[in-house]
Amino acid sequence: MIIRRYLDPITEINAIRRQINDVFGDLTSEALTKADWAPAIRLVDRGNDFVLTIHLVGVTAADLDVQVTADSVSIGGIRQAPAAPAEEGTQVLYDDTRYGSFQRLVNLPDAVQNDSVEANFTDGVLTLTLPKVVEARNKVVKISLGGTASPAIEAGEA
Repeated sequence: MIIRRYLDPITEINAIRRQINDVFGDLTSEALTKADWAPAIRLVDRGNDFVLTIHLVGVTAADLDVQVTADSVSIGGIRQAPAAPAEEGTQVLYDDTRYGSFQRLVNLPDAVQNDSVEANFTDGVLTLTLPKVVEARNKVVKISLGGTASPAIEAGEA
């Protein structure tokens, strides 16, 4: 049995990190987190439609690409890094904001009418109202006492 003394734990941790980097390449946490980011989203089912909210602070409408199919929404774009401070003697001390391109794909639980989507982009928040196809909406069926069903009507009209 060999007894080894650890005089400086930081030195030992750095040695292990160097060995891992030799095997897997130089993957630092900054390289992993700065390379890709995704905006926060929220999907709400309101019965007859879905409301998808995407938080895109710092992204302009010109830098967005939104595509809607019957069963998914694709949001892509780029958040530009601000220019360096122009004033002499001014420097950025801390910036935790992620910059660069992003891509999100949201699969929808029901089909939507992609030609009737309403979009609102205000204060860095994109809100998409995605109406469901008529077959996917909640239906209310009135049952008569004779055992025959009345025609189905939409939930909002009952």
